[in-house]
Formats: sequence, structure tokens, C-alpha cells
Amino acid sequence: MSRFDFTPYRRSTVGFDRLFDLLESQARQNSGDNYPPFNIARRGEDNYRITLAVAGFRPQDIDITAQQNLLVVQGKKRDDLESEAEMLHVGIANRGFERRFELADFVRVERADLSDGLLIIDLVREVPEAMKPKKIAVNGAPTLTAVETNKSDENKASDAA
Repeated sequence: MSRFDFTPYRRSTVGFDRLFDLLESQARQNSGDNYPPFNIARRGEDNYRITLAVAGFRPQDIDITAQQNLLVVQGKKRDDLESEAEMLHVGIANRGFERRFELADFVRVERADLSDGLLIIDLVREVPEAMKPKKIAVNGAPTLTAVETNKSDENKASDAA
């Protein structure tokens, strides 16, 4: 496993400690367990979709927990699958799992659906109005948005005066 050294970046940046800690912890926790397989897709500017292949799991076997900046998907193993039959080959995984996804600020789960063995979780990023960028007028103008004027409007105003 290769280890990245973020020291030069930590010295020259301010406020990115959480990002570097997250990258370092992900490198340490990468245990190689790839079950269940998943895809992450960006579906627009602020829309994302996580798709997990969870064949054999029912909706009541899956637990999805969304906390601030963390999404945890757990699947509980079932023991009731054909207990009286003697299995000659077991190729379908029937084991519990836990997948953790770190979420950016203001990302929330919109919905989750399970069909055809695929668990689809739609995410949306909603930045609050107070956090969105705003134009600030110079010289104490009462509005917070900059207003553009046309040259023809200025000429009409000077002609009227």
C-alpha cells in the first residue's frame, strides 16, 4: 500500500484539516472488502446516485442511516434460506455487510429504492440561501445585488436633467 504524505499541503493551506484527515483515514481503513459492489454516479450539478448490488436482500434486511456527513448502509444476514436443503454449491453471497459513505456538507438522502437486486440511493446537495454567494454593492448601496446599467439608460437620464 502506498502512503501519501500531505505535510506540504497542510503547511500551505488553512481550514482543510478535515479533508486531509478524511483522506488519511480512508487509506488506513481500506481493507479490500469489496462486498457489496457499488457505483457512484453524478446525475447533475447537485444530484448523485449510489447503486449497490444487494441480490437476495429484502427491504426489511437493509438499514440505511444518514447522519451529518455520513451515510451507513447495512445488510443483515438471513438464516431462513432453505434450511432443510443440502447445499451442493453456494455461489450467492448471503452475508451481512456495512458500507460507509462520507458525504459533503449539505448533502442529504432524497430517497432509496430496492428493485431487481439493486439498492438505489439518490442524494441531493442543498446549499442554504445564507451560504450561497451574493453580490455586495460598493459605497454603502442598500441592496446586496449589483445592478448593471446600460449606456443608453445613462444617456437618457443625463438628457432629462
